[in-house]
Amino acid sequence: MSDTTGAVVIVGAGLGAIRVAENLRTNGFAGSITMIGAEGHPPYDRPPLSKSVLLGKDDRVDLKPAEFYADNDIELRIGHRVTAISPADKTVTTERLDDPARRETIGYDTLVLATGLAPRPFPGAADLGGVHLLRTYDDAVALRAEIDAARTAVVIGAGFIGCEVAASLSARGLSVTLVEPAETPLAVALGTEIGALVARLHVDNGIDVRSGVGVSEIVGDTRVRAVRLTGGTEVSADIVVVGIGSTPVTDYLDGSGIESAPREAGGGIACDARGHTSAPDVYALGDVANWQDEDGVPRRMEHWNHTVEQAASVAQQIVGGEVVTASVPYFWSDQFDLKIQVLGSPRAGDEVHIADDDGKKFLAYYSRDGFLTAVIGAGKVGAVMKTRAKLQTRTPIAELI
Repeated sequence: MSDTTGAVVIVGAGLGAIRVAENLRTNGFAGSITMIGAEGHPPYDRPPLSKSVLLGKDDRVDLKPAEFYADNDIELRIGHRVTAISPADKTVTTERLDDPARRETIGYDTLVLATGLAPRPFPGAADLGGVHLLRTYDDAVALRAEIDAARTAVVIGAGFIGCEVAASLSARGLSVTLVEPAETPLAVALGTEIGALVARLHVDNGIDVRSGVGVSEIVGDTRVRAVRLTGGTEVSADIVVVGIGSTPVTDYLDGSGIESAPREAGGGIACDARGHTSAPDVYALGDVANWQDEDGVPRRMEHWNHTVEQAASVAQQIVGGEVVTASVPYFWSDQFDLKIQVLGSPRAGDEVHIADDDGKKFLAYYSRDGFLTAVIGAGKVGAVMKTRAKLQTRTPIAELI
């Protein structure tokens, strides 16, 4: 659809969804906009959940004030789950979470899928007290409620969420053990050289980092009391936070004919370079979407800025405007008193060049085939952002090292 009228239905009610709706109205779209979210909260920002919400600094993380939806004529249906999509009929089927028998079929002219991710639970521990996942606002509040009565915590998985949660729990006074089967924290995302610097940051702040070891069992009867590592060691735990990855939420697409991306490419909903799925007039964006990159390679990225840019692009296409060109990928992670920033697209196999390291703050460049691909810095905000222009061109790494 290339028009400013019609019916747009957005499945999901997070960052990507609200930015699509906002951009549509800003760009003159006068048709109906319906946003459907399975949670019982209006759209909210997720990055603060593992930081300021756990630290007790924030309780409201709404992306927009309550009046935004009425002021912009956006129908927000929270507490509703989409169970099926029919591209042939251009309809979605929903059910209310508080009354699954109450179902409704909603028609669309354009459909936007922004359903995000679901965290992977630890096998066999779903009903054990004190074991937490962290994806939603309710997850964060439930975890925060147990902190004051706890002394020890184990965080399973040292990705970005795991590292942020470990830092926040430590700041709340808990003795924290961070367990990661890879050689270092963040090894999958940033490589072991940078992962070792992140591990140092955590150790220097009192975290017991156990890398190169997995978890064989979460021990307890009705409530967790320990975590058993693969070597047989038991680590005491009043609280366990599981951060072993997430899976794209796509169960509602069964039978729709909308194609999924290969697992080796990150899974999720297969899209072209502009967010079109295999069904006409259906887009996908955000964590659930697997867009092709500039080289035509499918990649699914789970970053705030990436979602914002995709939302702007999709909205422009819906109204028939000029497609927004993506900028250099950028994301960040706040851990302890440092902001860790990543600018560009680091990949496994890139060469890492440590440019500056004072024992706490650091700056590093990534290169591939002799050219700059990414920059990462901890406590180096200015130095990182100054390289944006160099990442927009094919810059030889020799110019920087």
